[in-house]
Amino acid sequence: MEEEKSIFVEYFGGSPYVKVLDFLIAGQEFDYSMTEVARGAGVGWSAFTRIWKTLLNKEIIVPTRTIGNAKLFKLNKKNIFVEKLIKFDWELTKLETEKLFSRNLAKV
Repeated sequence: MEEEKSIFVEYFGGSPYVKVLDFLIAGQEFDYSMTEVARGAGVGWSAFTRIWKTLLNKEIIVPTRTIGNAKLFKLNKKNIFVEKLIKFDWELTKLETEKLFSRNLAKV
């Protein structure tokens, strides 16, 4: 059974970086451990750790809290890039929804 792609992944491809960003945007209100993000995004660990370093260095993600040995992280919505990325994701979704709605109306 093929996994349904988000519109973000549909437009930008299924690279590990895009998949991690997509997962974090979709769950932007929550914080996650690194393992949860890697699994949720469907990305292998070695590729994921390289991506994670970049996301931390660019402050796209920020640490939120520690539970036991697990550090949790969240999308940094104070970062202007993240703010614009979330808005762009919303606009893409809106555009594709409108296209689908128009096609369905045309069939009626």
